[in-house]
Amino acid sequence: MNVLILKLGATGDVVRTTALLNCFNDHVTWIVESKNVVLFEGYPGDLRCLSWEERNAALDRSYDLVINLEDTLEVAHFLATLDSAQRFGAYADREGKLSYTGDSSSWFDLSLVSIHGRETADKLKFLNRRTYQDLIFSGLGFRFDDQKYYLPPSMEASLFGDVAISAEAGPVWPMKNWAFYDLLKEKLESEGITVNILPKRASLLEHLCDVQMHRCLVGGDSLPMHFALGTGRRCVTIFNCTSPWEIYDYGLQAKIISPLLKEYFYKRGLDRRATTAVSVDEVFDATMRQLHLSDVTNACSE
Repeated sequence: MNVLILKLGATGDVVRTTALLNCFNDHVTWIVESKNVVLFEGYPGDLRCLSWEERNAALDRSYDLVINLEDTLEVAHFLATLDSAQRFGAYADREGKLSYTGDSSSWFDLSLVSIHGRETADKLKFLNRRTYQDLIFSGLGFRFDDQKYYLPPSMEASLFGDVAISAEAGPVWPMKNWAFYDLLKEKLESEGITVNILPKRASLLEHLCDVQMHRCLVGGDSLPMHFALGTGRRCVTIFNCTSPWEIYDYGLQAKIISPLLKEYFYKRGLDRRATTAVSVDEVFDATMRQLHLSDVTNACSE
């Protein structure tokens, strides 16, 4: 069986989609943004990872199944050039407009290309209580049962500590950036805890290693959160404007949901009310509990 997966970015979304690799024992070709190719290094199965710029190399064979989780016409038009028996996800219809297969509607009905329109899609997304993995797996006819992410082997570490803080979530979602990370750092350090603000790195593998070399990650719904979930590190995640229910916690995550989540749900502007609604004490207490659980787990494994 030949399978093609089109999930280019964002990087955190690519990482959580790697759980699908557990479902296929035969060949998988995966097309990603060039910066994300490194995430598939060392994969033990029959996997070919291509950058988007190398996509024409994927035309060398027929596919039993093509999974397109991108919602752009450019990717959908490329999909039309492929020889495939079955497709799942977004595609270009006969009029050249973006559509999606019925079996993928549980996910795409909540997306920017929803047939219900953006406003209704956001309402449906807020009401949804199923994780991303459950929505995708069930649409493909699989059962999601705690299947793990794939992440590449770690490299030599240069940053160690108890708590890593991911203070920046990027420009697309400025309201993910909680306002009180500096105060949290001071409070944790007053308890003798080693805290590092995650630095910008030249490579994703360095960034992954930074997360892995801490006992707990504190941050928003972002790539470092997925690195923590994929490497078995505990995390405290603050949800100011995106869905906490879509994230599967793998028994590792403490979710702190803003009391203003409904007001700011999936809004991409910046309002200080959204970034200050969660208190320092709440995040501090959750972090201390996660550190305690990390200690218990480590003691039991010794």
